[in-house]
Amino acid sequence: MPRSRRTSAVALAATASIALLTTACTGSADAGASDDPKAKTTLTFWHGWSAPSEVKAIEANIKTFETAHPNIKVKIVKGITDDKINQALRGGGSQGPDVVSSFTTDNVGRFCTSNALADLKPFLDKAKIDPATTFLPQMAKYTEHDGKRCTVPLLGDAYGLYYNKDAFKEAGITAPPKRLSEFSAVAKKLTKTKGGTIERLGFNPSYQAYETTVEHYGSQFGITYLDQNGKSNTANDPAVKAMFTWQKKLLDDLGGYAKINKFRTAVGDEWGPKHPFHTGQVAMQLDGEWRGKMATNAKLGFEIGAAPFPVPDAQVADYGKGYLSGTILGIANNSAKKNAAWELVKYLSTDTDAVVSFANAIHNVPSTVAALKSPKLNNDPLYRTFVDIAQHPKSSHAPSSVNGGAFLLTLQDFGVSYEQGKQKDLDALLKKNDAQVDKDNEQAG
Repeated sequence: MPRSRRTSAVALAATASIALLTTACTGSADAGASDDPKAKTTLTFWHGWSAPSEVKAIEANIKTFETAHPNIKVKIVKGITDDKINQALRGGGSQGPDVVSSFTTDNVGRFCTSNALADLKPFLDKAKIDPATTFLPQMAKYTEHDGKRCTVPLLGDAYGLYYNKDAFKEAGITAPPKRLSEFSAVAKKLTKTKGGTIERLGFNPSYQAYETTVEHYGSQFGITYLDQNGKSNTANDPAVKAMFTWQKKLLDDLGGYAKINKFRTAVGDEWGPKHPFHTGQVAMQLDGEWRGKMATNAKLGFEIGAAPFPVPDAQVADYGKGYLSGTILGIANNSAKKNAAWELVKYLSTDTDAVVSFANAIHNVPSTVAALKSPKLNNDPLYRTFVDIAQHPKSSHAPSSVNGGAFLLTLQDFGVSYEQGKQKDLDALLKKNDAQVDKDNEQAG
């Protein structure tokens, strides 16, 4: 699962760090791989997982890889942040990683254009692996930028709706809503207040709440963000205005920004047992497939269900889709062991048993078509909801950008300003967003 929800400060710091790679990276676009993959060698693999069960799962896969490749030993370094990965890729040296995994799919554009990660096409071609048919097409798409593939998907994340079945039954709601108009009505019906204070929110729509970011909403509305020339297009995309208008109205209908923000800042941590959905303080939650396992581990006092997140009324035919993200895997361009590193990348990302066992262990969605069809894949109904969402043909990730995910952060910040009521002219706000994004992208090169 993702280690933390996106925040402007963290993500912008990561983007700025990657930006330095354009001029400081020691690798080059055509750097060759000359090492013998059958020679005895040691690879350094950096990953971001830190929970004991997750670390144990990746270590088990690495052990199986080493058994199949007795000449290759893998030094595993856990809990590595994107910021540290960026510094290592920029600096090079013998202490740096050969293979890296990252939770930040938004940075693929930066990784590829800066040559921080090696071009994987020669390796894939030699192995006769077609990313478009090997990986889930939507995940294959978000792991390349502008025709260059410097990463492959390791595991995926799909976003959908969790709901409190007991609260639904109490309110006489028989099924999760499919249309956003129905969803808004359900959210209001499930909200409870006492003396003007919110005791339970049907749903927290704030852009500052857990996982309710512009890109997670945006996939349901079909937002494109950028035009074919890479220019920001939010002022001209009616889906963006529809999203902002719907979100603001629901926020106001549920009590307004001040009241909801007071509620938001008083609830438990997103990754702890006191998450507001776990405690019953929120009846519906937009979240990823990992939440089901976390909720089960928290031993909730009520039954929960999962379903795709609703879509705009006019797009009900597309119900079932959701936002996709996940872990990406690549080879450091300054590694002197690229051929051996490819053996590890190939195993972790395309070996069906490896992908399925890892997905089952950490409750993520497999990224290969074969793994998704495997009879060994977890059959838990909650989990399977997200497996289905991942395979919906219109599930999507935000487009890659030369400036990483900065364009999403900019729109998110304008969204917060709009929900706070600081900016009331939505058309003017979106024009400001486009101007800022285009300026930032131009500076990023």
